[in-house]
Amino acid sequence: MNEKIDELVQLRREALLRSIGYDHEDLQKPWVAVVHAFTEIGPGQYHLKQVAEAAKAGIRSAGGTPGEFSVPGVCASSSAGEARFMYKFPYRDFASAMVEIMLNLYHFDGAILIPSCDDVVPAYLMAAARVNIPSILVTGGYMEPGEYQGKRTFPTSIQVGYGEYQTGKISKKTLMDYVECICPGPGQCGHMGTATTMCSAAEALGMTLSGNATVPATGGRIQNMAKAAGRRIMSLIESGTRPSDIMTYEAFENAIRVVLSIGGSMNATIHIPAIAKQLGIDMDLSVWDALSKTTPFLCRIRPNLSDKTVKDWDGVGGVPAVMKQLAPLLHRSLTTVAGKTIEASFVDAPEPDGEIIRSADNPFSKDGGIVILEGNLAPEKAVAKKSAIPEQMMKHRGPARVYDTEDAAIDAVLNGRIESGDVIVIRYQGPKGAPGVHEVINVMHCVMGVGLGESVAVLSDGRFSGGNFGTGIGHISPEAFDGGPIAMVKEGDLIEIDVPERRLKLEVSEKELGERRKAWRAPEQKWRGAMDIYARLASSMAEGATIF
Repeated sequence: MNEKIDELVQLRREALLRSIGYDHEDLQKPWVAVVHAFTEIGPGQYHLKQVAEAAKAGIRSAGGTPGEFSVPGVCASSSAGEARFMYKFPYRDFASAMVEIMLNLYHFDGAILIPSCDDVVPAYLMAAARVNIPSILVTGGYMEPGEYQGKRTFPTSIQVGYGEYQTGKISKKTLMDYVECICPGPGQCGHMGTATTMCSAAEALGMTLSGNATVPATGGRIQNMAKAAGRRIMSLIESGTRPSDIMTYEAFENAIRVVLSIGGSMNATIHIPAIAKQLGIDMDLSVWDALSKTTPFLCRIRPNLSDKTVKDWDGVGGVPAVMKQLAPLLHRSLTTVAGKTIEASFVDAPEPDGEIIRSADNPFSKDGGIVILEGNLAPEKAVAKKSAIPEQMMKHRGPARVYDTEDAAIDAVLNGRIESGDVIVIRYQGPKGAPGVHEVINVMHCVMGVGLGESVAVLSDGRFSGGNFGTGIGHISPEAFDGGPIAMVKEGDLIEIDVPERRLKLEVSEKELGERRKAWRAPEQKWRGAMDIYARLASSMAEGATIF
């Protein structure tokens, strides 16, 4: 830019910013964005303005000038209904675009990014990757577990409880007692759902300070974490260390191994490739499959272990304690935002407690908590959370019960039309079919609630909640809307599931499938606005389901 024009631009900016409290001295210092996801409509984000204040204090103490703005997060479970829930996944891409636009438009020197919850953490990471200015994530912390009559309750207790209520196992009063006590305060869900998984992945990537993934949302630790990040960002700006220096191919391998070792959410197999893609890095499902076969499953909390939460995991060492056991498999010399190596972030972590975290030579299983399946029902692969599947369902063969919406499947479950041994197929839930990669979060909980969790499987070209337990196989590709084999399944077709052999087979001949394909027509789409843009541009689940 011409020197005089540059001076004019700076003077104009100063004139405008002086009107809201900045002074000349402020604007001679590095300008650091403090981007948070605060809203008053979801517990995961409700407390984030306070976290942002701590980050701003850290920036000022280290000689920088903070500039705060919000790109609001979502807690889609606070919304209502299948049609609304579809907006949850496209939020990720559009929110990342808003963070990107604001960081570039205002020409910040660095950024503290404060997300919380499932699709918000990957949205902010995608933006950090694209803008590529010095950045640190401060993930917002977990919600304390609730309690009912001396027993822990969880956000998913309401879905299971509703299934129990519908079958007469509990009263309406008990159900409403669940509603009252399951969420005692702000923070993201405290189980190994997508939020915890992606916070853990961010830490394993080296994009947060050590231990961030398992701090509580309330109390001094999260405030101190944010303040330390505010101080640290000034060093990153001085050294010119950018997200592309930290989020390398090897760092993504580390993150995938951590996700596999903790029985993380299947949604990570969509989010991590999408983040990597912003940096020109390919982390497709073949990478996940290869790493899964050599990564032990070492850490169990709910839904992989019935009543343990992030609070308990934090008490035995959190992500660093798991990484310490994975050390021989990790790229240990990589740099983190703390300015230390990955190995330095876990070298002092405690030894395994044996219940929540096991040692590498005594794992819960020798392979990862997520497995990649393939077969004529999923030619471009499918994903299952092996760590949450009952042992007797690892190999299963049963008749298909086919539905084109999750609501229809739930109705069948709650009204006794699903029997032991059935395989529920829910299709048209993918990036284009939903559109928006619908999360079939409720049906599996209802299956558990009516007592069929150990004998019924649920298959979908959509995705499952990270908090789901039971035999859920999702991300089936190609999706039904694109004419994938799942669109051709008919009521009563036999489906074979073989998790140990990584196989998903529809027992219908190729000739018959060909005849069905000739007769098939894609449903008409009538979406407008953001959903129309997403449906037209989104890549497949196997490629991160992203418009970028």
